[in-house]
Amino acid sequence: MDLRYTAEQEAFRKEARAWLEANVPKDPLPSFDLAEGFEAHREWEKKLHAGGYAMVPWPVEYGGRGSDLLEWLVFEEEYYRAGAPGRVNQNGIFLLGPTIMEVGTPEQKARFLPKMASSEEVWAQGWSEPNAGSDMAAIQSTAIRDGDCYVINGQKTWASRGAYAHWLFGLFRTDPDSSRHKGLSFILAPLDLPGITVRPIQKINGKAAFAEVFFDEVRVPVENLLGDEGAGWNVAMATAGFERGLMLRSPARFQSTAGRLVDLYHAARNRSDRVAAGMRERVARCWMDAEAYALNTYQTVTRLLAGGKIGAEASLNKIFWSELDIEMHEAALELLGPRAELDPQAPGAGDVGSWLEGYVFALSGPIYAGTNQIQRNIIAERLLGLPRK
Repeated sequence: MDLRYTAEQEAFRKEARAWLEANVPKDPLPSFDLAEGFEAHREWEKKLHAGGYAMVPWPVEYGGRGSDLLEWLVFEEEYYRAGAPGRVNQNGIFLLGPTIMEVGTPEQKARFLPKMASSEEVWAQGWSEPNAGSDMAAIQSTAIRDGDCYVINGQKTWASRGAYAHWLFGLFRTDPDSSRHKGLSFILAPLDLPGITVRPIQKINGKAAFAEVFFDEVRVPVENLLGDEGAGWNVAMATAGFERGLMLRSPARFQSTAGRLVDLYHAARNRSDRVAAGMRERVARCWMDAEAYALNTYQTVTRLLAGGKIGAEASLNKIFWSELDIEMHEAALELLGPRAELDPQAPGAGDVGSWLEGYVFALSGPIYAGTNQIQRNIIAERLLGLPRK
């Protein structure tokens, strides 16, 4: 792996930086967990798409730029450097999109990817159920073939972006007599079909980040099956690989947080605040871990460009970045002391910023994309070859 950027990559960086500096909104957008913010972020996504930066590594015919994953990493560095808005359609562009690229038909690629890249259609993730959270093999919602349609019945919960999304991708049991991971199929469903009820789930701050989605005799065309019938588990594992191992959490996200943490540490020292013993080393470790994650991601991308695949080692990545995110935010809250509880707009808040909100979100990291307990089981069984208990 050569860690030096090519002249072409440096030229791309310069071009992307100039575009972002000219186009990133001067004021932060409202949260995309609110109806107003959801639409504001969609408008930003449309601007990204028009500029050719919506999905840098996708083919041009599918709404991308036709670059490789290394240029995507360069773009992500510039994106976070510019403080650009979060990606409201991350379930689509970072998870489902690469899966469609891998297993979708030409017709599915042409139908879904361009509208996904432009965020004309925003996607919700529909895997979890009331009795099937991280254990997706326990899914009970059914999709029974009836002519040229699947008739879907059941419930999905904790559907990310589900409150305002247009489409949902999920696993459904197409063989009602099957059990565990067998007999599952990966199906794409528009959320405006008759028989679908969407109930937003509000977080403690009142924002609707998730939704419950109920299916009552919902008819979905068979052409919306992604991959083969009954092979949904394998398709979902490909999606989970993107979620845990590469696309969903680019290293630039954590490098940006680590940089802000270093600045916060220096600000505390400059104010002559009492900084706890060992905090200097703790902050330095966070920064080094963020850099290590970036280097590991570059190694992964290099392997993919050489024809490799993302496998069970994605679970290592997921544990690392989710626990790093918590550690960085906990360190920040300790540096802020009692001020950490202040609203950023409160008098005297100073450099409080969004650390508290970021910390609360970071706590969910070891849960979503498969709990870290499940990831450790995967590592033990599939990477280390340890026997089941």
